[in-house]
Amino acid sequence: MRKLLFLLLLGVALFGAKPYNEVELQRIAELQERMPFSFVVMGDNREGNDVLRRIIEQLNQSDILFAINNGDLTDNGGKAEFKAYIELLKHSKKPILSNIGNHEIPFFFGDESNYKKYIGRVHYSFAFANSYFIFVDDANKKRVGKKQMRWLERELQKSQSFQYRFVFLHVPLFDPRKRWLWHKHCLKDKKNAKKLNALFDRYHVTMLFASHIHAYFRGKWSKTPYIITGGAGAPHTHDDGFYHYIVVKVGKEGIEYILKRL
Repeated sequence: MRKLLFLLLLGVALFGAKPYNEVELQRIAELQERMPFSFVVMGDNREGNDVLRRIIEQLNQSDILFAINNGDLTDNGGKAEFKAYIELLKHSKKPILSNIGNHEIPFFFGDESNYKKYIGRVHYSFAFANSYFIFVDDANKKRVGKKQMRWLERELQKSQSFQYRFVFLHVPLFDPRKRWLWHKHCLKDKKNAKKLNALFDRYHVTMLFASHIHAYFRGKWSKTPYIITGGAGAPHTHDDGFYHYIVVKVGKEGIEYILKRL
């Protein structure tokens, strides 16, 4: 027994712990699938650990099965920041999956390596009950590249055998704040954004979740419904911003999206 424990500890020391999303995906896979079920979506917790703690406390007392944090998990993507974020998540009794945001890429000569080491793959998918979940990496704030676009279309094709399809990306396709023409928090490559929108329309995405804007918006881009949720702790974008998260209740007869203010 001591020898086995020694070998396990040696493996962790040599190869490091699993990226956190892998651990959480396994926890979700072990959940008993049921209908109806609920999950939570939030985004942009950076600089707001106290708010994220409050959200986790509420999740622990709820009947939701798992939660999704849609990017800007850290302020500048440093190793210490990822470690602190993971330590905070460990207080959650419910699995919390994370998506990559632009703040997970260090500002000066940085890349996605810290995110990959501590959190995991930058785009991935999983299925639960009657729903398919797809996570897209648009953290460069410009576009989704050709390779990932091909992967995304294959995933959307797979999702057609499920009743519902949920897609998560950090940076919105477009900025809904028409009156702030100078403040565009969305993909810079408009052709790419329109191509993504057409793809989501074609494959009947049930809901597209974005963050990046530290506020709450809900609407439609062409045929695709979207929710922007950026209220998990980052400074408010404008006077209408407030701390919040979204509870998604999934049933055979439909879906309910509930805005939870803190």
